[in-house]
Amino acid sequence: MQEKIIQQLEESAEVKRLIAQNLAPAIEKTVEMLVQAYQGGKKILVLGNGGSAADAQHLAGELVGRFLKERKALPCLALTTDTSILTAIGNDYGYDAVFTRQVEAWAEAGDVVMAISTSGNSENILQAVTLAQKKGAQVVALTGKDGGQLKEVADLSLVVPSDSTPRIQEGHITIIHILCFLLEERMFGDA
Repeated sequence: MQEKIIQQLEESAEVKRLIAQNLAPAIEKTVEMLVQAYQGGKKILVLGNGGSAADAQHLAGELVGRFLKERKALPCLALTTDTSILTAIGNDYGYDAVFTRQVEAWAEAGDVVMAISTSGNSENILQAVTLAQKKGAQVVALTGKDGGQLKEVADLSLVVPSDSTPRIQEGHITIIHILCFLLEERMFGDA
């Protein structure tokens, strides 16, 4: 069993090495996009299904609360949290509309929509991204594998270099933590 544990940890570490080698410039661009949105008085909307929904909530919690620094709250909405909204939309319009209706309600020009999908092919996310862009929001995709369709439509794509869903999800959390760290440094310095 210890061999399997070591193998899992080594696989995870390898994916993080590949993220460092391949995604640092895109992560830096994402931080700048987020900073510009916040400096312009805009907000971040985050969405995803399943484990990616939990990741969306994690990011929103770190930005509205705090990551490492005591600082003002930053406006970020996880579109995955209100069960009344999700079930009402799902019932009345179908599951493919659960994020689109919320993007219609909340997204504004200059906002950033962060779409998290391990495959990059979730129809409800693709529809929401399309609407967000029509409304003038910028879209950052967190995906894996080949990036799927989401990679092609997002303004900026962070594709975790792995075909393994658990490794992709671990990569997304790592990227989220890096984004939070750099965003706080960039906006609040040593405050």
